[in-house]
Amino acid sequence: MVVLLGFLLGCICGLRSLTAPAVVCWAAHFGWLRLAGTRLGFLDRPMILIAVTVLAIGELIADKLPKTPSRTAPLGLIARIVLGAGSAAALAVSAQGALTLAVVAGSFGGVVGAFAGYNVRHTLVTRLGLPDFVVALAEDVVAIVGGILIVSHV
Repeated sequence: MVVLLGFLLGCICGLRSLTAPAVVCWAAHFGWLRLAGTRLGFLDRPMILIAVTVLAIGELIADKLPKTPSRTAPLGLIARIVLGAGSAAALAVSAQGALTLAVVAGSFGGVVGAFAGYNVRHTLVTRLGLPDFVVALAEDVVAIVGGILIVSHV
């Protein structure tokens, strides 16, 4: 189960790279993820929580700007892979599950989420003529709500 949830959280990173880490930090803060006493115990510290949340909000805003690079560009894709792996690792550590498998699943999820998210958004905008801003907002909701649902089921 942890491997599947790690993959799904990686997919959330593929949509919005910093949403999954922010959700993980909040889940640790609320005690949904049990990270105290582990190497990831720092994730619920107030400064980390604030910093990651501010960065995630900044990403949500930046995503709507016309000059924002594609999530499938090398730098953005690498970030999604690394953050997907890290977010999945937090799930595995909390659940005392298969860490290596969760990390691989989270990394793979980051790639899948990035390309699937790009293709779905591109299709909705170009073929159906939906406004990009509206599709981007819907994608934000999917990422946030999906992330919360995932971390609440560990």
